Amino acid sequence: MSKVTIHMVSSLDGFIANEEGTIDWMRSTDSYEEGVALTEDYINEFLKSIDCYVMGSKTYEHAVELGWAYGDTPVVVLTNRDLKAFKESVEFYSGDPRNLASQLRSKFQNIWMVGGSETTKDFLKHKLVDEIVVTFMPILLGGGKLFFDYIGSEIKLHLKDTTAFNDGMVELTYQVLKV
Repeated sequence: MSKVTIHMVSSLDGFIANEEGTIDWMRSTDSYEEGVALTEDYINEFLKSIDCYVMGSKTYEHAVELGWAYGDTPVVVLTNRDLKAFKESVEFYSGDPRNLASQLRSKFQNIWMVGGSETTKDFLKHKLVDEIVVTFMPILLGGGKLFFDYIGSEIKLHLKDTTAFNDGMVELTYQVLKV
């Protein structure tokens, strides 16, 4: 059975970009000796488990600018703008998120949404999400672009897992309860 997972890196106070819209604060210089080491092997093994990525257009533009981390894994970018594909594995979608989710679920097992509060909100609003993974950076930004900004309804979650990394990041994995 396929699964749609929202993943976001956030400041501890819930922001995905600072007031200037930048994300350069996402590199941790902290250390936590008891945490899991983020080795290249650990990261590569994890990335192999993802069959498809979904992101908003601003996240796509940041990813191209900062260095493409998605390899040749299929990427669907949600946009109404006329953007150019950075790679052959990138396609653009404009339309009902329910139709997109249905199409992706028929082709892929492990679908990861990796950016955009609007994209996240649309998928949550339509109950298309199975799991939420939030990786908190050891920083308080005090303002900026919120990850979960006014979703409009209560969504119950079940904590599935926690991971503390050796660079001070903490990852929480929640199952979205279908109530």
